Amino acid sequence: MSTGYIYHEIFGWHDTGTVAGLAPASVSAGLQPYMHFENAETKRRIHELVVVSGLIDHLHRLAPRPATEDEILRVHDLAHVRRLKEESTWPKGGDAGDGFSPFGNGSFEIALLAAGAVITAVDNVCSGTINNAYALVRPPGHHAIRESGMGFCMFSNLAIAAKYAQAELGVERIAVVDWDVHHGNGTQQVFYEDPNVLTISLHQDNVFPPNSGAVSERGEGAGFGYALNIPLPAGAGDGGYLYAMDQIIVPALERFRPELILVASGFDANAMDPLARQMVTSAGYRDLTTRLMAAASQLCGGKIAMSHEGGYSPVYVPFCGLAVLETLSGSPAFVDPYLPVVSGFAGQDLQPSQQDLVDSLIPLLDDIR
Repeated sequence: MSTGYIYHEIFGWHDTGTVAGLAPASVSAGLQPYMHFENAETKRRIHELVVVSGLIDHLHRLAPRPATEDEILRVHDLAHVRRLKEESTWPKGGDAGDGFSPFGNGSFEIALLAAGAVITAVDNVCSGTINNAYALVRPPGHHAIRESGMGFCMFSNLAIAAKYAQAELGVERIAVVDWDVHHGNGTQQVFYEDPNVLTISLHQDNVFPPNSGAVSERGEGAGFGYALNIPLPAGAGDGGYLYAMDQIIVPALERFRPELILVASGFDANAMDPLARQMVTSAGYRDLTTRLMAAASQLCGGKIAMSHEGGYSPVYVPFCGLAVLETLSGSPAFVDPYLPVVSGFAGQDLQPSQQDLVDSLIPLLDDIR
């Protein structure tokens, strides 16, 4: 089994500034300068754990290349691209579009490389050079919509790669599985009317964006039924997530029969994350990946490409990322030292409210052809 791995140190140079978590520092408001939640630390620490554990020796390192502006424009408006390019030349940078997603000087070029890294992953998976791939990129992408960035995202990396696969590689049916704790609204928007791209978002109910990711958001026109949202209640642990995978996600993939599976791999559903209230452990992410790989093996020759999204606990996210990469490559590395603690949190087993929510979605599968 060959697993592609894409990372570049310059992703850590995407500068989100001295922000007090989410809000700009302000003496008058009592907001002491600190750092933005979306900073380089969790991604850098994932990479360093991959190296220190020795797992890097079992991965096929791939060099990313920047996405072209034409590739970006398959998804985004020209005005959005031009604005980001201009603000990236400013000494202190600009904002992705929502007022709390700052970026520094030079981040436009870094964002092009992040999008291009996901394209590189897709290219190599589809060509058969590798079995599967993980692109550890920054800035993330799944919240960026056609006309704007948002939610720490500048460009919709996974959507850009999916459009590339459709236009350049002849891939007709693509499934996107998003297990970031926040709704994958940007990817959903891009493909909302496209019956050839199934978007599945497994997220905590109504965390971000506000009032986004409801069960009722199902696509429009020819794409009706091909947007599938699973908004789990807060406190869903491994049991709730795995039940959703078994009862909804895998059956949806079996009905759709994709040629390629893309994963928006956020780790902010982890049990120590500051931006959500789920309790998924590294073992949970390992099991989610195992189930997805089994489905991919049956449906599309094992073709999976993952793009890194969120995850904001610098202590715990690296072990969740390591678990996914270990599973993709079939090469065990470090044991998660926090697992005895987080797996013992009350509520890790499937709860009745979680089961009821997931079971209520099963009839929606009938609209997937």
